[in-house]
Amino acid sequence: MSKTIEIMDTTLRDGEQTSGVSFSVSEKLTLAKLLLKELNIDRIEIASARVSDGEFRAVKEITSWGIQNKCIDRIEVLTFVDNGTSIKWMKEAGAKVQNLLTKGSLNHLNFQLKQKPEEHFNNIKNSIECALNEGFKTNVYLEDWSNGMVNSQDYVFRYLDFISKQPVNRILLPDTLGILTPNKTSEYINTIINRYPNLHFDFHGHNDYDLSVANCMEAVKAGVKGLHLTVNGMGERAGNAPLASVVAVLNDFLPETKINIKEDSLHKVSQIVATFTGFRIPANKPIVGENVFTQTAGIHADGDHKNNLYFNDLLPERFGRKRKYALGKTSGKANIQKNLQELGLTLNNEDLKKVTKRIIALGDRKERVTIEDLPFIISDILGNDIPNKIKVQSYVLTHSKGLKPTTSVCIQIDNKTFEENASGDGQYDAFWNALHKVFKDQKIDLPKLIDYAVRIPPGSNSDALCETTIIWRTNKQDFATRGLDSDQTVSAIKATEKMLNIIHQ
Repeated sequence: MSKTIEIMDTTLRDGEQTSGVSFSVSEKLTLAKLLLKELNIDRIEIASARVSDGEFRAVKEITSWGIQNKCIDRIEVLTFVDNGTSIKWMKEAGAKVQNLLTKGSLNHLNFQLKQKPEEHFNNIKNSIECALNEGFKTNVYLEDWSNGMVNSQDYVFRYLDFISKQPVNRILLPDTLGILTPNKTSEYINTIINRYPNLHFDFHGHNDYDLSVANCMEAVKAGVKGLHLTVNGMGERAGNAPLASVVAVLNDFLPETKINIKEDSLHKVSQIVATFTGFRIPANKPIVGENVFTQTAGIHADGDHKNNLYFNDLLPERFGRKRKYALGKTSGKANIQKNLQELGLTLNNEDLKKVTKRIIALGDRKERVTIEDLPFIISDILGNDIPNKIKVQSYVLTHSKGLKPTTSVCIQIDNKTFEENASGDGQYDAFWNALHKVFKDQKIDLPKLIDYAVRIPPGSNSDALCETTIIWRTNKQDFATRGLDSDQTVSAIKATEKMLNIIHQ
């Protein structure tokens, strides 16, 4: 029989413990709405009680919205064993569910609270009764539970014997310091669930050893009924178990489980959280990273073209994304053909070879080429049928603070070489002045430069290419030439070289 795993997102509480991250009131409200409505998260943990005035205002905004939208029972707040102070704070903020932080290891109890188990249990009981009297629901965290299982299992079982008799809805088992392996996660949770089969247990994994996703998987297999996750794996130190990765793993590898998350919204919410926090998503992060659905090697693109040989079950469409084919030095013709198809363009084999050669050359220079750059490259290569009788063989461009830019240039005209240098108001102006000297000596009139425009390919987010278009005026007509390069001045020089060959012709 299939079982539904409850997902609690704690991005707004535990995720906010990411170093340097703090959500504003409006950001918290926006994310709460997205998590509950857009992603269909079962529950969200939005704050810690008593932290700050800003936290109070955020909780009040979210709970007001939650009441209006009939989802207040899905909104939870971390509270403390503090003689009812947290409960008073919750009541004023409008929250209805507390996640009470208690001690899940004897080490924490002895050295942080300096209490005996019976004293701690009695204080917990009073906190639960206080919440119940106000009509609040209670879940309890066993902080440092994983270390408790390693070093003080007798205490953990005494605690669970006690809490099993209290009016709590869920018992939350955190791997607070991220010390568990998948085997230990399975062993400890199996032990607990076999001993307390009628209790609802959640698992709260941290990612210090990069094992949180595997640990979540084992926790579900062992019988937990809920998981705690964060968007983009945000959280203290190395973060918490990442929402997107765990959702994909559960859906693909544990078909006997069911979750309510809308996969096609994961990437969208991930991007919004990254924008709000400035917490950059690594390009190779599964599911939500920039590169995860990008094929780079030409052989992979060729395999996709031949019966999708390099596809797996992580189809990008599941997550509201599209497959991409990177352009660079490992690109083959298949990569470029895939991008051309995306643009609705076709090239014959000879032209495709020329475009491939140019892209590989850019990749060798560590330039990143994007699909938006392709039309510029094609135009530059295939639109250049001008005879190459005049060549800008070499040049030196200098630019120093307080001094005018200078250029030394070497020009070949019909196999004869000429050198000149000049200064100017900018590097290209200096180049143009040096060029005038060369052609004045050759008694050749150069056209007037009447317009000069630089742009990058529309929509491109790479630094691989810029295009310089120059409008020239002769006695007969105006005409344009274009140059393409990663350097603005060099692209202008290439455009100028094309002009020189046109007038020479």
